[in-house]
Amino acid sequence: MPFEKSNDLFGIYVHWPFCAAKCPYCDFNSHVHRGPFDEQAYVAAYEREIAHAASLTPGRSVQSIFFGGGTPSLMSPWAVEAILKAIARHWHVQAGAEITLEANPTSVEVDRFKGFRAAGINRVSLGVQSLRPKPLADLGRRHSVEEAVAAVRVAQSVFERSSFDLIYARPHQTLEDWEDELKEALWMANGHISLYQLTIEQGTRYFDLHKAGKLAMPDEDMSADFYELTQELTAAAGLPAYEISNHARPGQESLHNLLYWRYGEYVGIGPGAHGRLLINNERHATATEMLPFEWQKKVLAAGHGQTVDDVLTWEEQGDEFLVMGLRLREGISPQRFTAISGRQISAQQISDLKSYGFVETLPNGNIRVTDRGWPVLDAVVADLAA
Repeated sequence: MPFEKSNDLFGIYVHWPFCAAKCPYCDFNSHVHRGPFDEQAYVAAYEREIAHAASLTPGRSVQSIFFGGGTPSLMSPWAVEAILKAIARHWHVQAGAEITLEANPTSVEVDRFKGFRAAGINRVSLGVQSLRPKPLADLGRRHSVEEAVAAVRVAQSVFERSSFDLIYARPHQTLEDWEDELKEALWMANGHISLYQLTIEQGTRYFDLHKAGKLAMPDEDMSADFYELTQELTAAAGLPAYEISNHARPGQESLHNLLYWRYGEYVGIGPGAHGRLLINNERHATATEMLPFEWQKKVLAAGHGQTVDDVLTWEEQGDEFLVMGLRLREGISPQRFTAISGRQISAQQISDLKSYGFVETLPNGNIRVTDRGWPVLDAVVADLAA
C-alpha cells in the first residue's frame, strides 16, 4: 500500500489565552486580564471561528480535542460545553474521542471539575510543576503542594484519564532532590505524567534573569544526568517514555499529542492558536491573532482571526515530520517521510548515526532515536534532514 501525506489523524486545539498570573518561565500566549469580561460574547467568537475552520476541512472525523492556554480551567463549564457543541455541529466527533482540558491545581479551578466532566471533558492535564514549596514559589505558581496533591486525587476520581506536569533541572536542584520528588510523583501518577526540563525562553522573566547572571542553570553534563535519572525511575515505575518528555503506561498515551508527533492534521481555534491542515493536498501552516481582544475583533469582522496561512514546501514538511516524529519512541517511517518530502533520508547519514549509537532501525522498518541519542535529539534531526 503506498504511503500518503495524510494519516487520517485530525484534532482540534482550542486556545484560551487568559491566566490569573504570568509565570516567569512561560513563553506561551497567555495574558492576565483584570476587570469586567463578557464570556458569552467571547465564546461566540470561538463558535464563529470553528464554523470558518470547518468550511476549510469538510468531512473530517475528530479523534481528539484539546483545551490549552493560558489557563482553560478558568473558563466556566458552560463555555467549555458551548465550544464542544459547536465543534460537534460542524465535524463528526468520534465516539470515545479524547477531550482534554489543561488545569491548574488551585481550589477555584478544582471546584469546577465535575462541571467540566458534565460538559464533555474526559481527560484533564494538571500543571503541578513541583511538589516542593520553594520551587513552586520560584516558578510563580499560585497553588501550594497540598493543593496540588489534592487536585491530582480529585482529577483521578472525576475524570476517566488524567495527567500532571512537573518541571525539573531547576536552579539549585540536585539529583538527590529530583529523585525524591520524582519518586513521590510516580507514586501519585495514574497512567500518565509529563516531565519537562526547564528551558530558558526569550521573552520571559527567567530569560532576563539568566542573561543578567542571576539565574544559574545546570550545565550540559548535569542536564544529561537529570534526564538519565528520569528515564530510569519512570521505566522502573511502569511509565516509560513514549515521547522525549512524556511517560505513560501502555494504552494511556495522550492521543492529541500523538496526533502532533505523528504529523496529523489539526485546527487551531482561539488567540495565538496554530494549525496544520491539508487542503487540496497542500499542507497549510496557520496561526491566529495573538492579542485576545484583537482576535475577537478580527473574528467579528471576518469570521476568523487568522493572520498566517502559509503553504509549506515539501522540504519544510519533511523537516517538520522529522522534528516531530523523532521525539517518539516508535520512531518514524522512512517511506512516509519520502511521501511527505519527496526525498529519501540519506543511507549514509543513518549509518553514521548508528555508528555513534544515536539511532536504530526497528523490525517494522521505522527509524528511531536511541536513549543515547535523545539528549542530542536536535543534532540527530539536523543530520537526518541534511
